[in-house]
Parts: sequence; C-alpha cells; structure tokens
Amino acid sequence: MRNGTESGRAWTHATHRAAVAAVAVALAWVTAGCTSPTEAPAAEPTAYVPGTLRVLASSELVDMKPVLARVEKDTGIKVRPTYMGTLDAVELLAEGRAKGSYDAVWLSSNDYLRLRPETAKQVVSETSVMSSPVAIGVRNETVEKLGWKPEDVTWSDVEKAVADGGLTYGMTDPSRSHSGFSTLVSVASGLADAQSALTDADVARAAPRLKEFFAGQKLTSGSSGWLAAAYDRRGDVDALLNYESVLESRGDLTVIRPRDGVVTADYPLSSLASTGEDVRDDVRRLSDALRTPDIQRLITERTLRRPVVASVPPAAGLDTTRRRELPFPGGRSVADGLLDAYENELRRPSRTVYVLDTSGSMEGDRLDRLKTALTELTGDFRDREEVTLMPFGSDVKSVRTHVVRPERPKAGLDGIRADTRGLSAGGDTAIYTSLRKAYEHLGTGDRDTFTSIVLMTDGENTEGASPADFDAFYRRLPAAQKQIPVFPILFGDSDQEELRHIADLTGGRLFDAQQGSLDGAFEEIRGYQ
Repeated sequence: MRNGTESGRAWTHATHRAAVAAVAVALAWVTAGCTSPTEAPAAEPTAYVPGTLRVLASSELVDMKPVLARVEKDTGIKVRPTYMGTLDAVELLAEGRAKGSYDAVWLSSNDYLRLRPETAKQVVSETSVMSSPVAIGVRNETVEKLGWKPEDVTWSDVEKAVADGGLTYGMTDPSRSHSGFSTLVSVASGLADAQSALTDADVARAAPRLKEFFAGQKLTSGSSGWLAAAYDRRGDVDALLNYESVLESRGDLTVIRPRDGVVTADYPLSSLASTGEDVRDDVRRLSDALRTPDIQRLITERTLRRPVVASVPPAAGLDTTRRRELPFPGGRSVADGLLDAYENELRRPSRTVYVLDTSGSMEGDRLDRLKTALTELTGDFRDREEVTLMPFGSDVKSVRTHVVRPERPKAGLDGIRADTRGLSAGGDTAIYTSLRKAYEHLGTGDRDTFTSIVLMTDGENTEGASPADFDAFYRRLPAAQKQIPVFPILFGDSDQEELRHIADLTGGRLFDAQQGSLDGAFEEIRGYQ
C-alpha cells in the first residue's frame, strides 16, 4: 500500500474530474436518448419556486421518473432532477456550487459526505427512501458448474473461483461509481475478515488476495448501463458485480449476496442547509410521499430496489433472508488508500491508443484545446498504464507509446506531455485509415489489460479508407480484437451519426464535447479504460 501523500491522489483525481465532468443532465436530456452528458452547464442560482424542487440526484435514479410522476399527481410537488455521479455530486457540494442552484440532494448514499465533514454540514434532514445491496450476478450455467449454493457463497469463494480460472466478471469503476466503490469495500472487507469498519490495516492485510480477486475483472465501466451492454456483447464473461436492483432485472443471472456481507445503498433524500423553511417543508412532504405504502410498492415493483417501510414486502423474487451489512470506511484515509491501491496496484492496467485528429481544421484554438485537455489528463493516468498517441491528418503522422512505470512514473508522463506539445495541424481527415492502424498497432489484444481506442475528430472523413472499408476490415478481425472498443468524441464539426456508428460497431460509447468540453469528454472516458 502507498503512503498518505500518494494515496491522496485518488481524491485529487476526483476533484479534477468534478471540475470537468458532467455536472447537469436534465431528465429531458436523458429521455431524449443523448449518449454522453459531458460537462452540461451547471444550474444557475435562481429563486425557489414553491412546489418545484431542484434535486441533485445520482444518475441511476433516472428510473424513478414514473414514481415521481405519480408523486406529483398525488401531492402537487414537482421534482426537477439534475443527474450526475455520486462522487461528482459530492465535489460540487464541497466547492459550494450547489447553494442557490439546488434545494435537495438525493444520492445513492451520503457515505461520501460523511468522509468530508465540511461537506456533510451542507445537508440536513436525511431520509432513506429505498435500498439496494451490492450483489454478484452469475450466469446460471456458471453457478451450476461451480457447484455453488447461492445462500452459502462468500467473497472467499468468489476469490477461489477466480484463482481457479472458473470465474470472470465486470464491475463499474470505483473512483467514478458508487456501486463500484461499494463493491470494492465489500470485497476488501470480506477478504480481510474485517469485524467492523474497514481500516488501513485491513486493506494492507487483504492486498494479496485482492490482487488475485481483481485478476478476474475483464470489464470496467463508468456506468452500469454500458457495463451490461458490454457484458452481453462479449459473451465470455461469467458475472457482473453491481447493485442487486440492476442484476435482478436480468433472467440470465443468479443473484448472490455474499454471506460475509455487503454494502447497501440507502438513497437518502436530504435538504440543503442553505435552504429556507419553506423549501425544507416541501422536501419533507416529498420524503413522506415517497415512503407511503403505495409509493413504496411502486418503487420496488418498478425499480427492484427494496422498500424501507416494514409493511411493504420487497418485489417478487428479491431474496428476503438476512445478510450481514458492512459499514462504510470510517475515515477518508482508508477510502484514499483503497482507491489508490485499486487504481495503481490491484486492477488490470489500461492500454489505450489515442487517435487524434490534427488535420488542418484543428489549427488554432481547437488544437490548443486538445493540447490542454491531454496535458490535464496526464494527472489521471495510472501506474502500469500504456498510452499511445497517434495523431493523424491525411494519414497517421506518428505513433508514440509511453508506459507509466511505477518506479519512474514521471518519465512516462513527461513523455506524453512532450509529445502533446509537439502536435501540429495539417492535412485532410483520414478517420478510418487511422482507426485501422490503431487496431493493427494493438494486435490481437492483451487479456491482461483493459484495452481501448479513443478517437477525437473535429470533422468528417475526407481521405483514405471509407466507412464501408472500415466495416469490412472490422468484420475480418479475430474475435479478440473485436473486443477492443472505440470511444469517439464529438468535437467541432464532427458527424454524430458517423461517430455513433463507429461506437456501435465496435462496442464503444459516444462522448459529446460539442455541448460540453473536450477535457470533460476525455475525463469521462477514463471510467471505461
């Protein structure tokens, strides 16, 4: 494990992400089917409108739309949610940017707030609305092959199955997703046999077993939705680690809550301390409405989360046996150390090719923005990470690869920054020729890395291979290479449909820097690498 200075890097990265990542995703945006919320504008401070609550909410709560519609019909209270990741929401609160812009906070958990006392003081009247524990969703045939009885499985059993080569899985990135961090805490507590809140000593003791455990992770993601889609596309991954509510909606998985304990999200609704009594009265009314038996039944039936009102049973199929509830880490140093260990020691390293448009149209401000974004991004690169810069115009201009080696990380990062400073604009735009060369550079893939391609372009393809040429090239790739996703970034005058097709074809995801910022798009992609 690392010392306190080094482990603080995890939270430093979180702060940087909050400055550049998505800070507002209106419900209309989500239902319109846009792909990426990269740095939507923050809500502007406005006067409170009685009966209309501006709520800062965890992104997974988008599935509560029908429930909120019912509450509005019953009470007249309208909720205007702004969705973002829990970690980003905590940073927004910490920076004081919620005051005057939001009336309430509704996150998957307030545990992150409690790790930061100065931020926790900004919320009051915390009321749990529903719950969902961390769980493991395992293919039914894999459960049978392993000979598991779901009610008896422990985290040690999962570790042994990984070590024996009988289990692989996907989970969300714990530095960006509350479900991912809750899973990380659950695994670490179980493998350390922690009898109370996880400590630094527990993390250090469990490190060798954790490294063995995370050798089985084949998929990472910044969102549960993309993780499930990648899991279905791959077909060779055995399990998903996520909230029970996410996993129970799938009929192809046996949902297991390990016997030695899990962390549970309790979705508390809280007023902001900066609000007046009239606002808090409406938040209380909303909390009361969400906890009525009728609404609790609607919540568990629609979302498969568990009710918090004792008279309402969980939705059919949810396991009703009791399981040990694990506490969240009691101190920020433990969270720092656990996140840093995961990022830089425990998880598989990343291997990424950045295919960067440096055609003539990038001259000036656009190229400056690209250089700034890449330079900022170097602060987020992990130990053992391999980064290849592949700038292109009418063809690929150069291929420069750097590795962030744990013993000399500065050398790798300085090399990336130097190559970034040397980027220059010129030529036409050979998107598909350059993508093909990125796949050829990566070869047949590496089963011990999270491998991906990031494509940034400010225009349409004007040179070299055509879209049909690339489609044919991709279809001929070996199965292992087809598992390498491309994450395109909309920027400048790039064609959304063209880039969306590339993402869909390769199993990637489209990110939008036209509505937000380029550095925000690069940062958001980090959750998928």
